[in-house]
Amino acid sequence: MVKQEPPVEKNDVIELTFEDITHDGDGVGKVNGYPLFVPYALPGEKAKVKVIKVKKNFGIGKLIEVEEVSQERVEPPCDVYVQCGGCQLQHMSYQLQLDLKQKQVVNALKKFGHIEGIPVHPTIGMDDPWRYRNKVQIPVAYRHGELITGFYRKRSHEIIEGMDRCVITAEINDRMVEAVRRMANRLGIRAYDERSHRGVLRHIMVRTGQETGETMIVLITRTEEIPGKDELVKELHETYPQIKSIVQNVNKEKTNVILGKKTKVLWGEEYIYDNIGDITFAISAKSFYQVNPPQTKKLYDKALEYANLAGGETVIDAYCGIGTISLFLAKKAKKVYGVEIVPEAIADAKKNAELNKIDNTEFFVGEAEKVMPWWTAQGLKPDVIVVDPPRKGCDETLLEAMIKMNPKRIVYVSCNPSTLARDLRFLEDGGYETKQVQPVDMFPQTGHVECISQLVLKND
Repeated sequence: MVKQEPPVEKNDVIELTFEDITHDGDGVGKVNGYPLFVPYALPGEKAKVKVIKVKKNFGIGKLIEVEEVSQERVEPPCDVYVQCGGCQLQHMSYQLQLDLKQKQVVNALKKFGHIEGIPVHPTIGMDDPWRYRNKVQIPVAYRHGELITGFYRKRSHEIIEGMDRCVITAEINDRMVEAVRRMANRLGIRAYDERSHRGVLRHIMVRTGQETGETMIVLITRTEEIPGKDELVKELHETYPQIKSIVQNVNKEKTNVILGKKTKVLWGEEYIYDNIGDITFAISAKSFYQVNPPQTKKLYDKALEYANLAGGETVIDAYCGIGTISLFLAKKAKKVYGVEIVPEAIADAKKNAELNKIDNTEFFVGEAEKVMPWWTAQGLKPDVIVVDPPRKGCDETLLEAMIKMNPKRIVYVSCNPSTLARDLRFLEDGGYETKQVQPVDMFPQTGHVECISQLVLKND
């Protein structure tokens, strides 16, 4: 058998017409059936492309010049869009982004779950898909005799210089990062250097309540001591009255992990507050809280719809975090049991239930796949299970535990269509039927998509 060589070579400059697009926003064109993936190209476009990598089954190209431009192409508003890579889809219209995410879910269900023919609804988008993030974590470095802040360049730990705004984060967060950097620079607070493991200020984190306007500043440092700390704290809270909390997080480790174990309040409160719908949440420096509350409300409304609660149901919320979905469910259910492996999250969940005067919830620390069989042994029989796992999806032991509990409905919230499809296949083989899937655009301008799926017991 004659070995087929790729029809292109590295450094070739070719004309290419694009037929498709990946979920990361790379255009896909073919040369004699051989696919080339080219960042920033759109379907229907014809472009001059330089081949920069050739593999056996596919190649990578670089866009040189677009000769025929798609009507879906838009001008990215970000000054450092290409260098940063945090938002992969800014060059395409928002409607195309929503369509792409729906298609991504359909394809994942078919490829990884062998699930076809069920309704995958159009992606729920935002009226204004910009400035939606309520949290920012910005690294700090020292260059040209002063502190600089900015996101890292793609696939590197080199900060992009001259970056003074991020078009997907709240404007107040941009202003707060700039203020801390300017004040810290004047006070002589040294930036952390990850090569020498010296210096003080590693990252600046800002969290803002979109509904309340309350702001928290988190100074992430290598050292316990911060030179000029008292002056920095005083100037920040006196200059910006929306600041309700200034916190220091100490991370002494040589690591890429941003937050360390020790956190202390330097001024103000330990928590800021925000609302999603009519529920108030207390947010600490280390709390997990959705970065896009308006879309979170749409997601949770859909979860409630899929749970189809009439008021008498017992519900389990696996991977409950700080109780965000649990508290929404509790307003419609008889009883909600939440389980989460992170003790601090469960402490926050209990605090949030108390804050909202919701008394029909119980929260437990532990691995869901171990706690749920114990609940079964205690005679707990849920009518509905809601699960919202991390990107890796659910362990098989958890899926088995869910099936053994035999709930009438399962609502599966996922941030990864591939692992969602795999787990839906497992649940379907265990006696459930996937009725419908709803993509929600929690992260506009990026390739990520959140999904919510409704499953029902087949013989119910």
